[in-house]
Amino acid sequence: MTPTPKTIQIFLPGGDPRGIRVAELTTRIVQVIEVPRSLLGDFLKAPESAQVAVYFLIGDADEGGEPSVYIGQTGDLRARLVKHNKEKDYWERAAILISRTNSLTQTHALFLEWYCLQAVRKAGRYQDENGNSGTKPHTPAPLEADCLEIYETGHTLLATLGFPLFDPVVKSDGGTGEEIFYCTAAGTNGRGIYTPEGFVVFEGSIGRRENVQSIKGQANERFRIKLIESGVMVEKGDTVVFQKDHLFNSPSMAAVALVGASANGWLYWKTKDGQTLDFLKRQST
Repeated sequence: MTPTPKTIQIFLPGGDPRGIRVAELTTRIVQVIEVPRSLLGDFLKAPESAQVAVYFLIGDADEGGEPSVYIGQTGDLRARLVKHNKEKDYWERAAILISRTNSLTQTHALFLEWYCLQAVRKAGRYQDENGNSGTKPHTPAPLEADCLEIYETGHTLLATLGFPLFDPVVKSDGGTGEEIFYCTAAGTNGRGIYTPEGFVVFEGSIGRRENVQSIKGQANERFRIKLIESGVMVEKGDTVVFQKDHLFNSPSMAAVALVGASANGWLYWKTKDGQTLDFLKRQST
């Protein structure tokens, strides 16, 4: 489905763009409230914290790892968030989906919790912390239709706030219309694309297992170790193989992951006919 133009309003209750942010589509009743963990106490004093809600506890990615998310629903949001604040360590921000008209019911919330968890797992961008997939709750067809519309709005608002929980890092391998780049240095066989978010290395890309001496004990070695520990890459013989499409902040870190050495990704990534990423994306603009 082709995206349509939308107007999104973001309200800053404290006037600080790094603080609590309230996002809504101007034609919908759904809001997503982003709350830094350090400001949780402020949010709990607000009337919105007394509503039925679906919430997302979001942890930033460690170096070489993936961001994490826990998805929950509750009719007692204040008590639930206080409990999570005491017991869960990994999260830095909460994103809370509510209705501006206070019309979200427990049935809505149960379905949305289940549906959002399936969508997060399908997208594969965030590591979910829920531990089990649960089962689809019984939901009457009219109510399910309402929930899917709420999900669509929440999807847009979460991504706007910087949490693309339900979006895969690429739509499909090579099906985006973007130029595919290759990294074959040091016997590697990597494939990927350059996107507005960074560089995506495709599942199945093959890198070198060993690190060169110059990065041993350094940040780049720790970065590669984390990729293996998190399951993004697995060791096979003298190689590492990507188990999923993975987004890197820069082309250079994508190249480091493959070659096991410091690398200028702008020069390492090339098209089939040998044109560098640097030439196509920087020198030609």
